[in-house]
Amino acid sequence: MTTVLDFLAKGGPVMVPIVGCSILTLSTAFERALFWTRLLRREGQVVNEVLDAARRDLSEAADIAAQARDLPIGRFLMAPLRLRNSSPETFRLALENAGDKEFIQMRRGDKILETVVAVAPLLGLLGTVTGLIATFENLNIGGGGGAEGASQAAAGIGEALITTAAGMVVAILALLVLRIMVTLQSQQMDYFSEAGNELELIYREYWYEPALMAESLTAEGRPPALVGDRY
Repeated sequence: MTTVLDFLAKGGPVMVPIVGCSILTLSTAFERALFWTRLLRREGQVVNEVLDAARRDLSEAADIAAQARDLPIGRFLMAPLRLRNSSPETFRLALENAGDKEFIQMRRGDKILETVVAVAPLLGLLGTVTGLIATFENLNIGGGGGAEGASQAAAGIGEALITTAAGMVVAILALLVLRIMVTLQSQQMDYFSEAGNELELIYREYWYEPALMAESLTAEGRPPALVGDRY
């Protein structure tokens, strides 16, 4: 611990915001890791159960989705299932609206990481520049000193470069976390689209179109019970 504190102290006051950026990066990475782990572990089961139930009873499917409303996929599937006697256009609109809301939540932390990626290297350079300025101000060029003065200058320059290295390390870490998150978000958008399309097809095939056919046969005076016999 003492070695770490000594290392940070050598970097000067600019190391304080750099350390702050590293804490922001690590806390964001930890929070997002918990979020994605919980989502990826359960979403496949939730989607399969909702789709299977939707073929039998929309209310049952809505209840299953409601039980998983702590997950984005649960809230996404629950949105259109809460509607009653909706048209396919309204059904799809509910899916799209819910998907947009969930994708916004999935992007939490992106702005923080983007800021760290941009700011951390600049803070490192700032620390290096201020450290070099202080080193050259304390360097007695005309007063002799020879090898001792050169050693002090080299030590000062080495300490000044610590902030650049620290800023780059923090920025690289933040960039890696950000890229992983963006990849997961892209995969989730595709998965949400696939699950939403499947749910819409089930709604059209098992509920909306049979209901239209029943209304048509009723208007023609034929028994509506003939519709949907295969279901």
